[in-house]
Amino acid sequence: MSRFDPTLYLVTDTALCSPRPVADVVRAAVAGGVTAVQVRDKTASRRDLLALTRAVQAALSDRPDVPVVVNDAVDVALVAGADGVHVGQDDLPPGETRALLGPGPLLGVSVSSAAELDAALALPTGTVDVVGLSPVWATPTKPDAAPGLGLEGASALAAAAHAGGLVAVAIGGIDAARAADVARTGVDGICVVSAVCAAADPEAAARALRAGIAAGRLAEAHR
Repeated sequence: MSRFDPTLYLVTDTALCSPRPVADVVRAAVAGGVTAVQVRDKTASRRDLLALTRAVQAALSDRPDVPVVVNDAVDVALVAGADGVHVGQDDLPPGETRALLGPGPLLGVSVSSAAELDAALALPTGTVDVVGLSPVWATPTKPDAAPGLGLEGASALAAAAHAGGLVAVAIGGIDAARAADVARTGVDGICVVSAVCAAADPEAAARALRAGIAAGRLAEAHR
């Protein structure tokens, strides 16, 4: 895997992709500009999640520049030889997760407050690579998520993450119309679920999101 590019980070949702196979949606989305993929299916068995991960990897076999990360399931990530794991606050702790993964794979952690970010920053260097600032806005795909950070909250956490040497991505309620505003907060990338998985044309949806990100970054650079 080449250097992780989090510009447009797709988190899969099997139900929202249906009736299309997740791998088909992922392939189209990457053609439209998705730069990283996280395989997430909270209802799947470990065996089914492994099969799903392998299907996504196969769909991107010609795109080694696009990392495939597994949500929560460290065992599945290791068996599949995935590029990394993303864990939430209720999953295995990052320190133990890193011990299982070893030094190579990417490790992302969801944070929804300054206190949770501080805990990630307090870990030994190299434990965590990426923090997911979650959620920017409340979203139906995660009804149990913390209150929305808003743009100012996301901007403050991104700055603190960068000061600690971590990559910061934003997730939660982001669509093409909001992508520019989120990109202006200084995050390294945006994560989307429904904006791509539920789209009739995932490739076009990804292109629209990339255009929004580019516009936001340009505005931020000229500010």
